[in-house]
Amino acid sequence: MDVLRLGSQGGAHVPRKIILNPEVLVGKPILEGTRISVEFVIGLLADGWSDEDILKNHPHLTREDILACLKYASELLQAEKVYPVPSTKVA
Repeated sequence: MDVLRLGSQGGAHVPRKIILNPEVLVGKPILEGTRISVEFVIGLLADGWSDEDILKNHPHLTREDILACLKYASELLQAEKVYPVPSTKVA
């Protein structure tokens, strides 16, 4: 099984707790040692869950896990490149 530990590559600032494992959740970024995806944690936060709500409902997670998910999302957005597309006028 090949597991990519994000944050272990040179120059990356992604927390070491986030990994990509093709055998877990089809390779989505997850918290190491769990089947909890970064997407799931970010979704809970976006839905208004507090850190305390998440930790109460998922006691195996830590505040550091939540911060690792936020850091991963932040790094991903910072690396995103957006290219302007010229508008086309319809006559």
